[in-house]
Amino acid sequence: MNAKLNVVALQISLFWENSLKNRSFIDNQLRKIDDQADIVLLPEMFTTGFTMKAKEVAEEMDGPTIRWMQECAIKLDILIGGSLAIRDEDKIFNRFVMIGNEGLVAHYDKRHLFTLGQEDKYYSRGTNSGLFKYKGWKICLRICYDLRFPVWSSNTEDYDLLIFVANWPAPRINAWDSLLKARAIENMSYVVGLNRVGTDNNGLDYPGRSAIYDPLGNQISEGASTSEDLLTAELDFLDLQVLRKQLNFLNDRDNFDLY
Repeated sequence: MNAKLNVVALQISLFWENSLKNRSFIDNQLRKIDDQADIVLLPEMFTTGFTMKAKEVAEEMDGPTIRWMQECAIKLDILIGGSLAIRDEDKIFNRFVMIGNEGLVAHYDKRHLFTLGQEDKYYSRGTNSGLFKYKGWKICLRICYDLRFPVWSSNTEDYDLLIFVANWPAPRINAWDSLLKARAIENMSYVVGLNRVGTDNNGLDYPGRSAIYDPLGNQISEGASTSEDLLTAELDFLDLQVLRKQLNFLNDRDNFDLY
């Protein structure tokens, strides 16, 4: 059991539909990370940007990006994660993968597909929970649009850390700020929200505003607005348990049969 968990989130711009260039760029960013990091996070669709050319860009679970992630995990002794288009049998998912030095640790397929951007026409809806354990911490994975649906993230499973990776555009960034904070408060959990920056080939601007919140909704790390940044936070398991014991709000929660 690790009493402390050091999380690093890379708020970066992405090269459109160019996985090789994105991996090379991220390699340079990883050189900035110190040797205390336990988890390193990359944005949603970090190999391509939020493209609907699913068939053209999708990779396999033994493809070049997954192999590259494992190499990063071994070299830096970390758990590294982010989402990308993955082909699984006859379906393509927007899949959040967590890769350690021995390979796949966990994955989550995006449940709420962004119909406004026609994501549902090109990707399949996920059905798995996104829950896993790492170094004694129970962690829940979510992707972008999932943030708008609180029941899906409801802490009925006693997770300790809730992670969202996103391509969340500027016109709705106030919702991003508010909903991340709300998810931390209502679930009495640490929350990491990682958003990209830059402009994609659809002309959408992404303002970053990544953030890490404590279980009371206090912001403990904040990414720059509109520019690339590296967020870090040390999460404390003991502090979380003490707080939950003092304020036992989760004992009064509603139970939902979600999985």
